[in-house]
Amino acid sequence: MMEPLKKTEPDNKEIFHIPSTSPRPEISAVITCYFEESSINEFYSRLSSTLKSTGRSYEIIFVNDGSSDGTFRILKEIYDADGSVAAVIDLFRNSGQAAAITSGLEYARGDIVLLMDSDLQLSPEDLPLLLAEYDKGNDIVAGYRENRKDHIRRIIPSKIANIIMRKVAKHNLRDFGCTFKLINSKLVKAFDFGPCNPIQISCVISKAALVSEVPVNHHPRKYGKSGWTFWKLYSYNIDNFVRFSEIPFQIMGVACFAVAVAFLIRLATVYLFPFNILKVVTTGLILNVLVFCFLVTLVMLVAIGEFTIRNFIMLSRQPSYVVKTVFHRLSEQNDNRV
Repeated sequence: MMEPLKKTEPDNKEIFHIPSTSPRPEISAVITCYFEESSINEFYSRLSSTLKSTGRSYEIIFVNDGSSDGTFRILKEIYDADGSVAAVIDLFRNSGQAAAITSGLEYARGDIVLLMDSDLQLSPEDLPLLLAEYDKGNDIVAGYRENRKDHIRRIIPSKIANIIMRKVAKHNLRDFGCTFKLINSKLVKAFDFGPCNPIQISCVISKAALVSEVPVNHHPRKYGKSGWTFWKLYSYNIDNFVRFSEIPFQIMGVACFAVAVAFLIRLATVYLFPFNILKVVTTGLILNVLVFCFLVTLVMLVAIGEFTIRNFIMLSRQPSYVVKTVFHRLSEQNDNRV
């Protein structure tokens, strides 16, 4: 007798947990799309051809991140025509790359998760390079854009984000912002990602010991528009800084302790020895020290405020994305049997 459907109702959608009789694919490609009406057919054709050429079993999961053009309509046409496209997900509004990836991961069944954007700035044909490195025993293989073709407005915030994320991830990768990645699915599933806990790639990387990078091609964006605005990049950097916040506070603690020790040494030299450090303390020096301390305190208060607000949002269980429509092949197969 067939096992009955089990329904669970998370924060914002209904998911069917269906026992699948089909074998698990080796690769689950989770592809995010934002205003890709002009590029998605070419991207799909190139990705599908590349995946077939690897000789490995695969599935493709497309996520429309709130595009209001014809992206979702074209994705549905691709889904109807190709059985290897396991799911197409449509979000109510643009929720950001992390949220879109998370919604796709909920349907991924493969042993390896392939992450990639569909804007054609990255070449699907570079996938064999990542697979060759993954087969050496790495848990994560990341592409890095050796000759990046983005505007300086994107590159500068990205470089700042890379500095912060190296500390969070505890790996010296060159280009955390490059979406082109292969990740062992066990690492992804361990974090229990969902609408109220979107994926943070830096945190996933921090739990892997075997991480490698390979250079990938990067091209100017030909179609559509990027979802990365200045404020989204700023928010992304702040989010990673908050996750890294224990390190700055530890540094501040050590610095304050060192200054306190130096101050005690100065007092000791005044009363016990014929020489002292900073014999004359001027009002100008005091003013400069006060201004410096004020600015440092202000930065720390901002960090504490961000940490508090983000904790409040997380505890209030507000979903980072809401799914509008899902076409999921396993669900349809099961519905046809009932």
